[in-house]
Amino acid sequence: MVKKHEKFLTVAPFECAWRKELRFREAGRGCVAFEAFAHNDVTVVFREHAGSQHYHYKRDSSPHYTVIFGSHRNKRLKIEVDGKTVVDVEGVGLCSSSAFQSYWISIYDGLISIGNGRYPFQNFVFQWLDSNPNCNIQYVGLSSWDKHVGYRNVSVLPLTQNHISLWKQVGYRECDEEEDDMEEVEESTGEEMWGLEDFLESWELSDVFFIVGTQGKPVPAHKVILAASGHFPFSSAGEDIIQLQEYSFLTLHALLQYIYTGKTQIPELELVSLRDLSSQFEVTSLVKQCERIVENCKMNKKSFDSGTNVEISYPNPLSPYRIAFPCRLPISVQKLKQFYSAGDYSDLDVYIEGYGLIAHSHKVIMSLWSIPFMKMFTNGMNESTSPQVCLRELPPEAFKAMLEFMYSGELNMEEGTSSGTLVLQMLLLADQFVIPVLQHECCKILLEYLSEDSVCSILQVISSVQSCKVIAESCKRKFSMNFDYCTSASMDFILLDEATFMSILQHPHLTVTSEERVLNAILSWGTQAKELCGWDTVNQMLTHSTPEVLFGQRLESINHLLPFVRFPLMPYDLLEKLEKTSLTKSIPMFAFLVKEAIDHLEFGVTRAKIDQNSRLVHRISSYKDLQYICDGDSNGVLYFVGTSYGEHQWVNPVVAKRISITASSPISRFTDPKVMASRTYQGTSFAGPLVEDGKNCSWWMVDIGEDHQLICNHYTLRQDGSRAFVRHWSLQGSLDGRTWTNLRVHENDQTICKPGQFASWIVMGLDALLPFRFFRVVLTGPTTDTSEPWKFCICFLELYGYFR
Repeated sequence: MVKKHEKFLTVAPFECAWRKELRFREAGRGCVAFEAFAHNDVTVVFREHAGSQHYHYKRDSSPHYTVIFGSHRNKRLKIEVDGKTVVDVEGVGLCSSSAFQSYWISIYDGLISIGNGRYPFQNFVFQWLDSNPNCNIQYVGLSSWDKHVGYRNVSVLPLTQNHISLWKQVGYRECDEEEDDMEEVEESTGEEMWGLEDFLESWELSDVFFIVGTQGKPVPAHKVILAASGHFPFSSAGEDIIQLQEYSFLTLHALLQYIYTGKTQIPELELVSLRDLSSQFEVTSLVKQCERIVENCKMNKKSFDSGTNVEISYPNPLSPYRIAFPCRLPISVQKLKQFYSAGDYSDLDVYIEGYGLIAHSHKVIMSLWSIPFMKMFTNGMNESTSPQVCLRELPPEAFKAMLEFMYSGELNMEEGTSSGTLVLQMLLLADQFVIPVLQHECCKILLEYLSEDSVCSILQVISSVQSCKVIAESCKRKFSMNFDYCTSASMDFILLDEATFMSILQHPHLTVTSEERVLNAILSWGTQAKELCGWDTVNQMLTHSTPEVLFGQRLESINHLLPFVRFPLMPYDLLEKLEKTSLTKSIPMFAFLVKEAIDHLEFGVTRAKIDQNSRLVHRISSYKDLQYICDGDSNGVLYFVGTSYGEHQWVNPVVAKRISITASSPISRFTDPKVMASRTYQGTSFAGPLVEDGKNCSWWMVDIGEDHQLICNHYTLRQDGSRAFVRHWSLQGSLDGRTWTNLRVHENDQTICKPGQFASWIVMGLDALLPFRFFRVVLTGPTTDTSEPWKFCICFLELYGYFR
């Protein structure tokens, strides 16, 4: 079925290749990058489980996605969901080929992004969002239709919430020669529609020209470009003229073409002349290549042929992931930065109204990056001839940073600025002046440092920017999955527009500890409160006001947002209280929703009605409330997991391998992870000391599993039979088991003072609103045992809170 060759594998018609390494690390999220050749129907399948040897997607009734390049005789792109066609488009530039072509497909919670070229997210071609996403797909199959398909260089890449891995690099193992690969990248990266080659021998923005040949042909150029690539004799003032009567136009053209495009070709007979001209102007990379070609000809005793052209390309030493100016050109970035800093060869002073002079810049550099700037400087208006330009209503620091980016092609932000307003301002400038590469770099930084504390400020800025869809969706998802924290830690969410806030409220991953929190957030947003106010506070306000006054222009929005609260999931006694409030009397929509919920709880509802009313259905991502009652109760997380999440009799969850418990010291007779989750008292149980970051510590850690999270609000410990009582320790939470957040810090806590004693503590604060997968209690100071002060002696641990 699959023939494995040295460089690629071939998939036969109506078959599919499943390989163990072709699997997403995280279900529902990943990217596959590959090369393929076929006459038509390059087909990639994504399933929850790997298919069999003779699997074919046309006969598959299980959940899956299928992406087909070159369907219908190599004319269309198709996407199928569970065998049903949902996308069928023509002419999107994703057709098969009899030669190897590069493609990539990413899936992020139902958002399918497709492109060509070797580097993911470098050349988008098509995107489609599944309104009912399959977040369980994990296995990748390489399939075909009625003809053989060849695949090679297949890589499955992790796709995190921040897209970090995909933005930075792709781990390819190359099969082809380097030159072929570079040509492919240049063909596939269509991000820039304008480049330095468009100014080659153009009079637009030129400030120097050559007089070449015996006929004195004038050839225009640009000082800053020439000076950054070699050493040219410019005068200190006025328009420069460089005399080259001894050289032909063909030789000069080859030199300029090499500088402006990074490659050129010239007849062999002109090669020595090109070498001499390059040497005269110190274009060293071209000199070396000419000398190498001349030496090869001498060694092979080959005479120069007037009819043969020699092709010369700049040997790019930089990363292939950089595609923007001045990368891939024989131009010194260091010189460009120096010219910008000193104002050398500047032909434009940039001012910002109300701020003053920003920089001495170069029109040709700004025009390379931005077509709006190019049109400004070449449209024949005042800006075309004036050495000054004054811009209005622009942030000065962000504009300076944008100019610095134009001279290097890299965005180097100082530590601490990535989460501030500077990157957001640059993102808007990149959108305003149509600089897609800069926009892409800003998005990378924002995604990399995206946190619960920054989502609101980012959403406020980018919600209206159409080209920032990916980062906007990431922010909304982050907000929805940390709804309690994002609506409590800051009131920035009240500044979001209605459409953005509504999309968060109806997000499929909205995760809340109670529907009451959703209601309170909507009412706080509607009143534009300075601090989070609950329904009871708003109810009191309405006793002395009216909805029109209290909510103002947002009253109509409140009626749009209230249906996203799932009132039937609230406790019955809370609904009775809501029914008697001024909210019910003043807002008809509120009254209707509360009455509907009470009727549902009192009289029940049919399955057909539930299917039609999402308010009656429990949220997929909602938490189970596991609240502390008393020491040693059966209401905690570890006990709940031990009952198979409430389905069976209790079994130690460590033994059942539903959770994992580890200690700072290796497993031994007295360091047994099973003891921590057991219901049996253990006389001797301890975690031994460990040195972390140069400090002594001991810890017990609980991993509740990759599919689960807990917002912890209480926890319990039990002392073993020793008298080594803890006094200094912390409860910490983590998402990855490496970076820890303190949830409660104990300093000289005297609570535990007897062997075998239970003790419990409440967990409060903003960090306690965040969900975590890993939890640990870590000893931060010595115990009362002076002989062995760093043994953490406990025999039981239980966690409480909102479990998902």
